[in-house]
Amino acid sequence: MADGKFERLPALAAELVQLKVDVIVAVASPAISAAQKATATIPIVMATTGDPVSSGFVKSLARPGGNITGLSNMGGDTGAKDVDLLLSVVPKLARIGVLVSPTSTTYRAISESVKAGAQKAGVKTLVAEVSTPEEIERAFAMMARENVGAVIVGAAPFFSLRRPQLAELAIRYRMPSIFGNRAYVEAGGLMSYGQNYLRAASYVDKIFKGAKPGDLPVEQPITLELVINLKTANALGLTIPQTLLLRADEVIQ
Repeated sequence: MADGKFERLPALAAELVQLKVDVIVAVASPAISAAQKATATIPIVMATTGDPVSSGFVKSLARPGGNITGLSNMGGDTGAKDVDLLLSVVPKLARIGVLVSPTSTTYRAISESVKAGAQKAGVKTLVAEVSTPEEIERAFAMMARENVGAVIVGAAPFFSLRRPQLAELAIRYRMPSIFGNRAYVEAGGLMSYGQNYLRAASYVDKIFKGAKPGDLPVEQPITLELVINLKTANALGLTIPQTLLLRADEVIQ
């Protein structure tokens, strides 16, 4: 995503418009906003975003109107499930770290969701807000000092640019980790539970076959996928329960 420099997005979007591409696929709100400002005619497919209605990307989820449609993670409240999955791996878990970034419009909602789920499970939480790579480093060191036994990383455009760093730090500090999509697990994270953003490709296919973006309903999370990285589990000295492996949609060896 513009090498992490969000200020480059408008120029990149304008370049795509000048190239007269058939479809623009935009990941996360900053990219969607830049594409929206660059064109009102080229179809734009959202690979993920929070609330596209309040963000002004679409008129409604059922009838987007305009030239934008795609995926929304709105309603994909996974805080309690994330806590449950971590407890399946670390049954004696006493404290969970919650890493969020103000670059996401939903970071407060993510924190509250995890807190509520953890409270029901009798687990304490420690929330860390970060916006730079250096703050990520400091947050993990702080969580380790505070005896955090696992970490939940909330969805944020900034984090999508720091996947290898997040995975490496979680292993370095011996913290089982869970993320919102599979790309983090492919980068070395332990688990992910969330929407499969590759489903955005189905929108591109429909548009190429003649469908209008404004007529294609925005898809909210219905079926969430669980992905587990066994190599990371081994690096952490963890044995993933067979029952959890059988529930996984994919296990990365």
